[in-house]
Amino acid sequence: MRAESDINFREAHTRKNHIKLQAGDLSVIYEEGNLRYISAGNSEIIRMIYSAVRDRKWLNIDPEISEEVHEISSGSFKISYKCHYSTEEIDFLAHYTIKGNPDNSIVFSFEGEALKTFEKNRIGICVLHPVEGYAGSMCQIIHSNDEIESAIFPVNISPHQPFTDIKSMKWNIDEYNCQIDFFGEIFETEDQRNWTDASYKTYCTPLGRPFPETMRKGEHISQRVELKVDGDSRTKKTNDKIIKISVSDKSRLRIPPIGVGRSTRPGPLTRNEVQILRNLKFDHYRVDLHLFEPGWLEKADIAAIEAKKLGYKLEFALFFDDRATDMALRFIEWALKTGASIDLILIFHRSESTTPDCVADSLSRRFKAALPGIKIASGTNANFTQINRYRPSSIFNDLICYSIHPQEHASDNTTLVENLMAQQYTVESARNFANGKGILVSPVNIQRRFNANTEYYEQPFKGDKVPPQVDSRLMSLFGACWTVGSLKYLFESEVSGVTYYETAGERGIIQGDHPSRWPDHFPSVKGMLFPVYFVFDFILKSSSYKVVRSRSYDPLKVDCLVLTNGKNSKCILANHTSGMQFVVLQGFTGIFNLTQLNAKSYSEAIFEKNWLKMADKIEVDIKNTLSLEPFSVSFLEEAV
Repeated sequence: MRAESDINFREAHTRKNHIKLQAGDLSVIYEEGNLRYISAGNSEIIRMIYSAVRDRKWLNIDPEISEEVHEISSGSFKISYKCHYSTEEIDFLAHYTIKGNPDNSIVFSFEGEALKTFEKNRIGICVLHPVEGYAGSMCQIIHSNDEIESAIFPVNISPHQPFTDIKSMKWNIDEYNCQIDFFGEIFETEDQRNWTDASYKTYCTPLGRPFPETMRKGEHISQRVELKVDGDSRTKKTNDKIIKISVSDKSRLRIPPIGVGRSTRPGPLTRNEVQILRNLKFDHYRVDLHLFEPGWLEKADIAAIEAKKLGYKLEFALFFDDRATDMALRFIEWALKTGASIDLILIFHRSESTTPDCVADSLSRRFKAALPGIKIASGTNANFTQINRYRPSSIFNDLICYSIHPQEHASDNTTLVENLMAQQYTVESARNFANGKGILVSPVNIQRRFNANTEYYEQPFKGDKVPPQVDSRLMSLFGACWTVGSLKYLFESEVSGVTYYETAGERGIIQGDHPSRWPDHFPSVKGMLFPVYFVFDFILKSSSYKVVRSRSYDPLKVDCLVLTNGKNSKCILANHTSGMQFVVLQGFTGIFNLTQLNAKSYSEAIFEKNWLKMADKIEVDIKNTLSLEPFSVSFLEEAV
């Protein structure tokens, strides 16, 4: 496997056509029909303006862009293009026009037509507001009847729409007065942190209306949003090429238990795979059992044998139906008979988005009586939004739980990196209604396991195509960088436990002893260790260390996870970008050994489980500027 192939398949997910533009004093980036990072001076005004088409199952339809025309000058621009949204169900054609004007205004508009009759849940413009700098700040909402309401961008994640019936919004950020007007539809705002998106989203059509909605062939849609920013234009954006990361010397947080999921690949782990994975010493092994399906006993037996060989304790995610008591008794009988080392049981119901409290209470008491010392979690197998809207209040569970993935609304690399910080927001908000219980995030995946809008657990994928759960970035350097960011924000939120990915296969941390089933989409080879393997190797061998909070001043480019044992420090730096980055760590002193996993070392590392120990190390003075290769993971350990 050549290192270059990692770059090739990873860049397939990186947006092209990245153009920096000006609208007066506003700076903005245009990418494939979308506007990102509309800023004035050093202040981010709008994170993104784009248009979305979502089908009756809430799945996004990616368009084919054509006839794109750019007219760009020093302080203004006009971009026009067509988007054709086409699937077996949907056929919609839209003409877009985006104008940036010298008076610090931007207009985003489209005219669209249904080319056949279909059902949709959304077609319309969306505006993303950043969280940092906005949470807790005031805004004015002008409603469709011209009434004015004073409102606040939520600090804790709002379970329901904080703003509704929006005709116009006004707010201040730093010294800038901002206003955005909406035309062609009634808009409202949701807190996208519910799905670990780091933004508030203003969108249409209001969810209070029935959906899905039928669009008739020939039916037209016309929408427009207009942004205007007034303020002191003398403030210039700083463009420091060196990224600063400050390290606190006050926080000392424990590393929570870290688990890994059992592979959904057919067949048990091989002896060689077990030997490789034992090297990582995960704290637990998540196994999903659908107790309402035949064959769960065989799956439980195989999982228990694997866990014993791996040296991991078991984390069982148990899915019940209305025969929950009988199912629980059968599981307890199995557990006592096999003597399986079970650390934790997650209780879910196949037909409910969150565990009913009555089910959690009843089963928790039975499990704890029969299996002393066991911990119980209840909540949701889906997104944070499910437990935020239907908050668990069982008095017998030890933890509340939910899962995380970053691709509910978009799948490009930039969005995935933006959404990392929102993982911390979910834990902080969950703590407000957890009633002192621990918070378990299980599992974390880079891709969605199932559509929580239509189901509550993952079912076997049918067909010859690549399953939607498979994302080639998991085997890439980008996947390792993303995992560093996830670990950082969950650790710093003081989460009680977390489970990541799977052991082996196309959804795992190693490919294992079987070749890729979809080599054109997931170009791994037999025996390959994915770069994320070395992230866990570094962390899990540091279990006696504590987490130290750090802050990157440009986390969308570079972020950092810092650990210390009181005498020595170590950290991981992740470069999320396709370019070289230069970093200074503030708060550290001393000489460190640097090992960098990058495109050059990739080919060597992926076939050597002890690569971190054997790789060449560079001695660096931590007060000096560090150079980070594109999509690299840098491991730093203080020299003893």
